[in-house]
Amino acid sequence: MAESIIIRVQSPDGVKRITATKRETAATFLKKVAKEFGFQNNGFSVYINRNKTGEITASSNKSLNLLKIKHGDLLFLFPSNLAGPSSEMETSAPQGLKACGAPNVVEDEIDQYLSRQDGKIYRSRDPQLCRHGPLGKCVHCVPLEPFDEDYLNHLEPPVKHMSFHAYIRKLTGGADKGKFVALENISCKIKSGCEGHLPWPNGICTKCQPSAITLNRQKYRHVDNIMFENHTVADRFLDFWRKTGNQHFGYLYGRYTEHKDIPLGIRAEVAAIYEPPQIGTQNSLELLEDPKAEVVDEIAAKLGLRKVGWIFTDLVSEDTRKGTVRYSRNKDTYFLSSEECITAGDFQNKHPNICRLSPDGHFGSKFVTAVATGGPDNQVHFEGYQVSNQCMALVRDECLLPCKDAPELGYAKESSSEQYVPDVFYKDIDKFGNEITQLARPLPVEYLIIDDFHSLATYLSHNTSSVFLDTISDFHLLLFLVTNDVMPLQDSISLLLEAVRTRNEELAQTWKKSEQWATIEQLCSTVGVQLPGLQEYGAVGGSTHAASSAMWACQHCTFMNQPGTGHCEMCSLPRT
Repeated sequence: MAESIIIRVQSPDGVKRITATKRETAATFLKKVAKEFGFQNNGFSVYINRNKTGEITASSNKSLNLLKIKHGDLLFLFPSNLAGPSSEMETSAPQGLKACGAPNVVEDEIDQYLSRQDGKIYRSRDPQLCRHGPLGKCVHCVPLEPFDEDYLNHLEPPVKHMSFHAYIRKLTGGADKGKFVALENISCKIKSGCEGHLPWPNGICTKCQPSAITLNRQKYRHVDNIMFENHTVADRFLDFWRKTGNQHFGYLYGRYTEHKDIPLGIRAEVAAIYEPPQIGTQNSLELLEDPKAEVVDEIAAKLGLRKVGWIFTDLVSEDTRKGTVRYSRNKDTYFLSSEECITAGDFQNKHPNICRLSPDGHFGSKFVTAVATGGPDNQVHFEGYQVSNQCMALVRDECLLPCKDAPELGYAKESSSEQYVPDVFYKDIDKFGNEITQLARPLPVEYLIIDDFHSLATYLSHNTSSVFLDTISDFHLLLFLVTNDVMPLQDSISLLLEAVRTRNEELAQTWKKSEQWATIEQLCSTVGVQLPGLQEYGAVGGSTHAASSAMWACQHCTFMNQPGTGHCEMCSLPRT
């Protein structure tokens, strides 16, 4: 009788031992494997190596001895939907998280790109500390991991939060390669389907009861930087406050790109700000129903843009003669109020970050919050924030309330007969320097915010070209052409949107010769005929550059003055 051997077979469900003989054929062995794991004969593949090389085929001519498979060897089984050469997205996933995630979701392009990058921080040879040759490496010049805290802390300015992809590398960088790690979303609700007792409030058990939450400062962030493509995007948004003194709100449309200043970082590049219907006063904002929301998203998608965040103003004029604004948001007051944190959490829940490493198919959010407010120099500054995943969960499950009299504090709800709310705690330092745990009633909102975007970077490039493509490449102008009541061009503007997206001047000139554009030009030039909403969308004169050159901003108070005046209408100071 042939000597029996035991072969270990590892699958996503675990490891099983298969008894075989050295003279046994590969086909017979694979049938035993299929029976043991409950697969059909063609529902899986077995490989000699973990990286899916050395596949064992169902051959009746090759024995296990010929395939050099010995007693105690470990083989690797992959189901048919994961077998064979893996897709680009799959090969880029960390090995330990593949089985825990949702493999069928399609991540954003920037996430797919960063997951394929090396991410290590390469250092050149130190002439003083390194004692080896040019081809050698030592502790002073060996590449650093993207999550190295010492490196991030020594950047200028220091980085308090590593990037999300660096955080993933940290989870999967140990000896176990993240085998037991899963990116699970927090839930504050009672698990449904528990049949051992009556439903809440008449019964609850440890199986369905959500765990208590201890708030920790999140170590990573999904977006590391925000940048305006053009300074006129921000200037136009601020014009409303300059003219009325009322606060304003807008959605940021743009794209996500690589931020090279931080290892494996992500940047939100803002190309346009859309201002939905709203009622703004000097100290409040109310959003109204927007009938154009779907059209705006459709136009943005055709331009290669998406909604990446929201922005609002919190500006109070301090000295109109000097053009200064009040510096009210700082470490002694608050950076975001509790109500703004809850609003940010709601927006982030509506725009989740698609992630194949999470069983739910999403984890966190790349939706950003931007605030136009006064800085330490009493000038207008832009600051960027996100709220943590814990804050998103508290907002999603309706566990967090704002404090009316203290904007820097939130309040965790108490359980009632209608809703069970888990206990929420946060850690603090007492007067003796000891770390203590406090019940989050009330709660400092600083535990919910992810800040420090190195300040909100603004790209000060101004397009001075007068060619038609540059003239028409304005989001508000394109939106007006689609939604105006006199001659909406929604059915005939696809060619122009493609020209703007691809920066194709030929396509733009082709559309310019169309009958629709000729009619628009005729309407604009007709005496006494003004298209409704034209001024609102900044399209008067057809060119945003022409419009901005007509009016001028006072260098003392930033008020926008009419052309032909030598003194500012607001502060009466000379133009130059």
